[in-house]
Amino acid sequence: MKDVLERETKWEVDREFTLPPIDDLVPGGHVEATSVELTSIYFDTTALDLLTHNLTLRRRAGADESGWQLKVPQADGRVEVTAAWSEELPSELAEVVSGAALGRQLQAITTIHTVRHRHRVLGPDGELVIEVDDDIVHTTPADGNADALAWREIEVELGPHTDAVPTALADRLAEAGAHRARYPSKLSRALPQRSARKVTGSKAERAIHAYLTAQIDAIFTGDVALRRGEDPIHDTRVATRRLRSTLRVFGKLLDRSAIDGIADELKWYAGLLGEVRDCQVQRARLAGKIDELPPELVLGPVAARVDATLLKRQLTARAVVAEAMDSPRYLALLATLQAWQTQPPFLIRIRKGELVRQAGRAAHKADKRLTKARRDRRDESLHRARKAAKRARYAAELYKPVKHRTQAKANIKYYKQLQSVLGDHNDGVVSAEFLWRIATAAGTAGAENGFTYGLLYANEKHAAERARDAIAAIAGHR
Repeated sequence: MKDVLERETKWEVDREFTLPPIDDLVPGGHVEATSVELTSIYFDTTALDLLTHNLTLRRRAGADESGWQLKVPQADGRVEVTAAWSEELPSELAEVVSGAALGRQLQAITTIHTVRHRHRVLGPDGELVIEVDDDIVHTTPADGNADALAWREIEVELGPHTDAVPTALADRLAEAGAHRARYPSKLSRALPQRSARKVTGSKAERAIHAYLTAQIDAIFTGDVALRRGEDPIHDTRVATRRLRSTLRVFGKLLDRSAIDGIADELKWYAGLLGEVRDCQVQRARLAGKIDELPPELVLGPVAARVDATLLKRQLTARAVVAEAMDSPRYLALLATLQAWQTQPPFLIRIRKGELVRQAGRAAHKADKRLTKARRDRRDESLHRARKAAKRARYAAELYKPVKHRTQAKANIKYYKQLQSVLGDHNDGVVSAEFLWRIATAAGTAGAENGFTYGLLYANEKHAAERARDAIAAIAGHR
């Protein structure tokens, strides 16, 4: 497979539209004009699950673009994952979208035929600056139940070193009658989308729905990235935790029959991701700690043993995640979450005051746990205080658009700071425990001794103690 970053904008035009001059956009450049015909068969589930997440999968025939293409949304555009042309869907592409498809069968859903008049604007050195495509589009639904459509549109695709559509081009297109397209892709225009993700209830209900949807989107984005071999472990884990926290803090305002058991499933998945993430954090942390030591105090292959031990655990944990992602249990969780995006699990009409009250209770619980942890100074108590601080922070994030923005912002800042320092304490405790265990193994190896591990252990203990002092200072300014 090959990945190509695609950054393009689409413009709606009428049949009589005349493309404005573009040959003077780049000083010293020139335009190469060609025409091609492209026939693309799009694949999705009958419920259009891929389209729900703005994924498009197609088999294209025509000129230099024949083959399979999967378009994956990114923050700065879309990544086009390509594979060679074949009658059957390549297994590697099928795997990438299997989570987004909820394990359902993919089938042809529509055919889009495009007559493209391509204008490649090249710089003096021959490098592509922008490509302006004038497309005449016809669609043929696979099931014959929908009407065929036809339209014309302009696509402007940026070259590899072009940051934005040239202002002159945007102005000329607008003056000629073009306007920014309402649809992100040809497929989204050809097929009816799922019902919009809008909740018409109270402002509080819209806030919960927006927060739930944002976390669910992050989980599905992480699913695709994980299946592509990327590393969205941290962001996906945070999204599952935010979602689980929302169910816990605001559970009384939601339909218990709809959310029952989902928090446990989110905890299960977050736990699997956590096994990978914890190894990543410890590898980076301890590598840095070892580098900080004077060379004469690093006796033996300490860095190699630490990293190899943690890497082995990380790869094992990552394999467990991959296996879980193909399980019926995981796909059932995704199916429930996707349903919530259009049908949120609301039980009663939720009002702003109720939202703020539940968030206030989460903050009160976090404060109580912190007080207890500062009093008994037990690692377990500090860990529980950290988790409660996260819930209080996430609750404040949720209600901030609704009411008491100043108070919400203050709570977010305070609990985020507290969570960070409590996290430093926890990292120190976990690292110290790991170092103690690995030191016992190193001490029995002929070419190693436990000196450096003991030194690192002591440093981590001191780091945890400093974090305790920082916690007291933060809480004192509350």
